Amino acid sequence: MTDLTVFAWTFPIAVPFWALMIFLPGWRWTRRVLASPWVPLLPLVCYFVLAAAHFGELWTAVSRPDLGVLQAFAGSSYGAALIWAQLIAFDLFLGRWMFFEARKHGVPWWVLSPVLVLTIFLSPFGLVVFLAVRSARIRSAA
Repeated sequence: MTDLTVFAWTFPIAVPFWALMIFLPGWRWTRRVLASPWVPLLPLVCYFVLAAAHFGELWTAVSRPDLGVLQAFAGSSYGAALIWAQLIAFDLFLGRWMFFEARKHGVPWWVLSPVLVLTIFLSPFGLVVFLAVRSARIRSAA
């Protein structure tokens, strides 16, 4: 499997889960599917495929925190695809957590859905916005 193929499949693997959280948050199957802690690991299949094939390069990049080494690694097709797969998996992990936290604290779907979309594209911003929304909701409920 080529680096491009693995890269191309990483996000589509996560899309159904994002779609459930954003478009069908109240559907009973959404909660059932997302209840599995394994959901965020599915995009990591792509990560593990590339990590196995390029473990030496990956280990060199992560074991020595050097900007030049990391830059060279990220500049390679396999390095960029590995980083992408890790980001997609982590964003899905974060989105799943946000989904359940929102339900727990009564954050309405129409508030959460745009935050989840933001998280897909810019997860650090999505996390900050979600934490602000969650905090406001917790304070207003007290």
